[in-house]
Amino acid sequence: MPDTRATLEAVSDEALARRIAGGPQGSTDTEEGELYRRFAPRVRLYGRRHLHNDAAADDLAQDVLLLTIERLRAGEVRRPEEIGSFILGTSRMMAQAERRVAQRREALAARFMDTRVETAPSSSATLDAPRMAACLRALAERDRLVVVLTFYAHHEAPRIAKDLGVSPGAVRVIRHRAMARLRDCVLGGARR
Repeated sequence: MPDTRATLEAVSDEALARRIAGGPQGSTDTEEGELYRRFAPRVRLYGRRHLHNDAAADDLAQDVLLLTIERLRAGEVRRPEEIGSFILGTSRMMAQAERRVAQRREALAARFMDTRVETAPSSSATLDAPRMAACLRALAERDRLVVVLTFYAHHEAPRIAKDLGVSPGAVRVIRHRAMARLRDCVLGGARR
């Protein structure tokens, strides 16, 4: 019985792309694994160079190759002989989209997370403002941004989702978890 992997390693990129395009929808053939093995390191390298983040580069490789396989299976890749160019072009477009989302997040953070501006609590409030500020600063940047956009800027989940490039459901989950961490932090400090 011949070694399938060794056989696939000898196949050209074009032939591999054509095999994937001709396979059944949603299968997990070894051809898909071979395509990933060949191109993931290249896409990761591109991602590291243009996104400056290893985790983002790993995500880019996975997203690009998943999209490539989906497009091959759907017959949407017109020139399988240029599959490398298709993958590079897809990498470029997805990396640019990710950079735009990151820039949007940074702009929102700069606009709504100005630490110089502090509002004094009303006289009837029993809030430990310094403790609350420390707990808010302890949150991850995205979590803090969602809380600030929700309670300071009074934005709804769909608008925050659009600004951050995530789903409204993800915003609600992020907000829920961030509020739980804030509560634990504030109450943890109050019990001491």
